[in-house]
Amino acid sequence: MPEMGLSRRKYATRRGVSEKAVRKAIAAGRITVDADGTIDPEKADRQWATQTDPAMQRGQSARSSTKPVPKSALRAVDETLRDAGSLSETGGEMSFMRARMANEVLKAQTAKLRLQKMKDELVDRSSATAMVFDLARRERDAWLNWPSRVAANMAAELGVDTHLTEQVLDKYLRAHLADMAEIEIALR
Repeated sequence: MPEMGLSRRKYATRRGVSEKAVRKAIAAGRITVDADGTIDPEKADRQWATQTDPAMQRGQSARSSTKPVPKSALRAVDETLRDAGSLSETGGEMSFMRARMANEVLKAQTAKLRLQKMKDELVDRSSATAMVFDLARRERDAWLNWPSRVAANMAAELGVDTHLTEQVLDKYLRAHLADMAEIEIALR
């Protein structure tokens, strides 16, 4: 005589979940019942494992399940966790919980950046670059105008030709500014 299946309540007890969880799984089509309304526990366990999202699980079964993740997602998660300082080597597979942890880390980092932006603690890179460029241009222009402003006074103090003094100052100043233009500013 073939063995009968389990009732919803007995299957829930065997599985370690509530009877409500079993009813929800049946209603959602994640597990099926036999024609007599009972549940074949082996078949139901296989269906439960393959058709249930680990993110929706509670308890020990959710913590221990692993699911292969594409290599690109693995690299992205590792990079996120490395940036957060919580990377540990797990081999070629990654658990859903680890990927979820990376997602939570990203959410926390994003929230932190939003808060810093709201508090005006962050500076927009493009506006900072434009501001530095504008400041450097004004500084350069002020120095380029300097020889013509001071040449007459310097020439009078030294007793030399004003025009020649301005030309010499201009020549050496432009050479100095050209040297300074070689400095690269990296806003990282």
